Amino acid sequence: MSGSLVGTTDPDVAVAVAVAEASGPLVIALDGPSGSGKSSVSRQVASRLGLAYLDTGAMYRAATWWCVRNEVDLADQSAVAALVAAMPLDIGVDPAGPTVHVDGVDIAEAIRDSTISTAVSAVATNLDVRAELRRRQREIIDVERTAGFSGGSGVVAEGRDITTVVAPDADVRVLLTASEEARLARRSLDVHGDADASSVEATRDQVVRRDRDDSTVSQFLVAADGVVTVDSSDLDFEQTVQAVLEVVERSGRH
Repeated sequence: MSGSLVGTTDPDVAVAVAVAEASGPLVIALDGPSGSGKSSVSRQVASRLGLAYLDTGAMYRAATWWCVRNEVDLADQSAVAALVAAMPLDIGVDPAGPTVHVDGVDIAEAIRDSTISTAVSAVATNLDVRAELRRRQREIIDVERTAGFSGGSGVVAEGRDITTVVAPDADVRVLLTASEEARLARRSLDVHGDADASSVEATRDQVVRRDRDDSTVSQFLVAADGVVTVDSSDLDFEQTVQAVLEVVERSGRH
């Protein structure tokens, strides 16, 4: 398997790699609310298992950036959907350095700007946009099953709809969650570099409102049938990664 950890001393990682190597391409779908650690945990799991990493949330942010750049009214759902359908998006799936380009422009940093964070729900709740981006996400996942960055080893795909709509047939499906307090603190550290009261409050809108808005078109707060819940409220980053790898191990993929 491409990217395997030869001679690893970590028993959880070793078993997970062995499972992946024995069973062909591995698709892991990881969903959850904002601030649960989906992106960082998914990247690390993908890196350790030699898989591609697909950040579907970045695709919605890229679509929002594209609409803002083209000065389309985000309330005009038809215009937004038409623009996104023609969006020249290139998503890099190397977990060591995922990239996002639109029309040849590197927007990996630009899409994390607070203006995009504030506006993204207007685009992400557009049902026609969701249909288009889901289609592209499935294409990327299918490529990684046979070729692509991973050489056919598979992919860790994370974000809204992944476990239930985009990849309900994934080999492993995980809902990564955490308490609101933990999620706010983590996102505050990520955005502001601090988790004091003022920083947390400044981050609340991004986390709480975004989840509220997105929950009108996507289910990511409660695990669907067959989806394993990992609660990271009391886990550090490495413990959370290990918990997901243990789910992979237990799945057996058979």
